[in-house]
Amino acid sequence: MHKQSKLVIFDGNAIMHRAFHAIPPLTTKDGEAINAVYGLISILINIVENLKPTHIIFCFDEKERTFRQDLLATYQSQRPETDHNLISQFQKARDFLESVSIPVYSKSGYEADDVIGTIASTTNMETIIVTGDRDILQLVDDNRDIKLFMPIGGLANGKVFKEKETVERLGVLPDYIPDYKALVGDPSDNYFGISGIGPKTATNLLTKYTTLDNIYEHMSELPERLKAKLLEGKKSAYLSYKLATIVRDVPIKIEIEGSDKWDLISDNVLKLFEEYGFKTLTARIKALGERLEKEKQGNLFI
Repeated sequence: MHKQSKLVIFDGNAIMHRAFHAIPPLTTKDGEAINAVYGLISILINIVENLKPTHIIFCFDEKERTFRQDLLATYQSQRPETDHNLISQFQKARDFLESVSIPVYSKSGYEADDVIGTIASTTNMETIIVTGDRDILQLVDDNRDIKLFMPIGGLANGKVFKEKETVERLGVLPDYIPDYKALVGDPSDNYFGISGIGPKTATNLLTKYTTLDNIYEHMSELPERLKAKLLEGKKSAYLSYKLATIVRDVPIKIEIEGSDKWDLISDNVLKLFEEYGFKTLTARIKALGERLEKEKQGNLFI
């Protein structure tokens, strides 16, 4: 009897940012910042222990501009510059992932979200996306067994979102999150939907009309003041819709089959950990390795 396949996709940038701000400064023997890498490895160990994936993939943003910045010059422009102590850790994170044979995917011109969306739309196995980014809730799909795991309050605890939890959190089903954001915008990404339309009005409209297109097709049924707002903000709404929608057909070659070759215990890993000064993680990863080995031996007799 084979263990059922389960793919976990990590949003590398979201996890690194969260870890960098959640964990106090840590440095290697050479004085280089390492706290975000520590957090990334820590959450990876938690996920392997608790969710027991068979396949693991990491996705990252690239440095280049994305198509969203081409659509809207001010997209994410209000965000502060990324701290140089975090920037310097991305290569170390990739070095670690290479040492444990976890594949990394990214694509110039797109965000990690889009690469994740593309992978999730091509897999036919249970898929869990690990991220702190609520935008990715639009990929949740009960029929295709795609869930989202979001760390809550720190890195150790998290919540699994299916469609029910998504509706509880945002008021709409995953498929209609872009429609919702087309109306209310997203200040964290610096686009604004329709001026004067808030979450309550947006949810009411989508509950009745389901999609942005359908709302505009039924304008004659709406009160004059609301109609005026929708007409004035139409261009912004459709631009916001485009910015909010995760791309699911990024031109990138994905080999999901190769994502089950990961091995968290190897001489390379232990050497890296020694270089980084990760004593606690060394003990945790050795214990995890022993447990995985026992489980593997046990599975031989099932």
